[in-house]
Amino acid sequence: MTERILRINMTTLSGAFEEVPAEWQGIGGRALTSAVVAKEVPPTCHPLGKHNKLVFAPGLLAGSPAAQSGRLSAGAKSPLTGTIKESNAGGTAAQNLAKLRIKALIIEGMPGEDKFYGIQINKDGVTIREEAELIGKGNYEAIKTLMGRIGEKVGVLIIGPVGEMRMSAANISVRDPDGNIRSHGRGGLGAVMGSKKVKYVTIDDSGGPGVEVKDPEKFKNAARAFAKAILEHPVSGEGLPSFGTNVLVNVLNEAGGLPTKNFRYGQFEGHNKISGETMRDTIIKRGGKPKHGCHAGCIIQCSQVYCDEEGEYVTSGFEYETIWGFGANCCIDDLDIIARADRVMDDIGIDSIESAVIMGVAMEAGIIPFGDGAGALKLLEEIREGTPLGRILGNGAASVGRAYGLTRVPVVKGQGIPAYDPRSVKGIGITYATSTQGADHTMGYAVATNILKVGGFIDPLKNEGQVELSRNLQIATAAIDSTGLCLFVAFPALDIPETMTAIIDMLNAKYGTSLTGDDVIALGKRVLKTEHAFNLAAGFTSADDRLPEFFNEDPCPPHNVTWTFTGEEIDEFWNF
Repeated sequence: MTERILRINMTTLSGAFEEVPAEWQGIGGRALTSAVVAKEVPPTCHPLGKHNKLVFAPGLLAGSPAAQSGRLSAGAKSPLTGTIKESNAGGTAAQNLAKLRIKALIIEGMPGEDKFYGIQINKDGVTIREEAELIGKGNYEAIKTLMGRIGEKVGVLIIGPVGEMRMSAANISVRDPDGNIRSHGRGGLGAVMGSKKVKYVTIDDSGGPGVEVKDPEKFKNAARAFAKAILEHPVSGEGLPSFGTNVLVNVLNEAGGLPTKNFRYGQFEGHNKISGETMRDTIIKRGGKPKHGCHAGCIIQCSQVYCDEEGEYVTSGFEYETIWGFGANCCIDDLDIIARADRVMDDIGIDSIESAVIMGVAMEAGIIPFGDGAGALKLLEEIREGTPLGRILGNGAASVGRAYGLTRVPVVKGQGIPAYDPRSVKGIGITYATSTQGADHTMGYAVATNILKVGGFIDPLKNEGQVELSRNLQIATAAIDSTGLCLFVAFPALDIPETMTAIIDMLNAKYGTSLTGDDVIALGKRVLKTEHAFNLAAGFTSADDRLPEFFNEDPCPPHNVTWTFTGEEIDEFWNF
């Protein structure tokens, strides 16, 4: 069986398989979601209207024995930013789809009636049924119910109440191997799924054809070399498995780039109380798991299971960006409160990074004071209930800023700036400004070279070299996002040449191709140019590739630096 496209039409409540067009046969993941959106979605359409489409695509290596290959891309026109959007997540769905040889799932149209539906996919095809029982339910309860209905091994893509209410910060949750939650977090794709009246998609790959590998022996050798490089690198093989992504709290605090009190300062007095080291000690003391994979085949194991004082599960995938945002940015130094917030966000289906920036802006507005953890939890419940205040909050940090007449609103293209102050880590500032998808650190993780000294070192406080650094990383990232590999493979890829060789060898062994490193770079460039062209057609200009003006004017202690790039310097990014 060859790979196929599965197209779901929610207007007619029907699904059909299609052959993969020639232009899409050699791509997957982000390259494929962006190609579909660019070709089939009018750039000026309303993101919540009938002309937008929601696309899911496993990466090129999904479902294979390759380590770290379980990422699924989701794409659409974003209701948060108005730009093209790709978000990728772990969990089981990418591998489930790949094992059914579904190259992409495209959901289009809108039902005529105000009813929600569930989509069930298996080896025999697709079934679309009205769903009433789960509407309004949180994700934890809904996923548990679905697993009881359909089975323990199914992949699940689902929206919570925030997505049902079509709020612009809504995410799409993905069931992980333990039945817990990962997220297509950024850009409001949960609102797009809600606009299509799709509550959930389940994917059952039992009895499916599985994934074909053209040259199994060559693949096995390349996969072994790839895994060896991951485990040998000090970041992917030691730092992330030991402390998770939250290892960065103390690192960024030391560097003066930990945004604090809605981006007023670069250091947080309570950093030790919320650090990765403290989190690890707490997890071990309470009987949780300090190492955990978000999908089958993960060997980095940067996730974890965080429990309360009674040893009861609270959350997993407790990431640096969430802990930074509710911690330093909101001046809350209690990990237990932040963990409770993380669980609520997973349950209601809202992006935890956008929510962290939302809370900082809400505190700036005086809705609650800085440091008020209990107040932050109450505001999340306002969002769950869809109160008037909850809807202002749930539509993003820019929405809160507009409603309260604020100027200190850290967003680019309407999306909240995460976790790293661009004045003190200037390479990531270029990524925030130029990303095709609003402020997003994962688009070109310059922190690697600015702070962690991976792939060399470029002084984070100086302008020199930052545009080129961000450009090269964004091109490479677009290619990695298309393979379905976890972004953290970039750490060994930047320092250990055999890593990239192994990735290319795995692709060639799987598909019987003869790709080179130049082909991979060309793919990354093509993805960025496709996304950029969509945004230009949607009405964006170079004037949108800018940071909020307070970064130019307010020095960030302790280095007391400002953002000093000119528009012309930023615009050089696109000269490739």
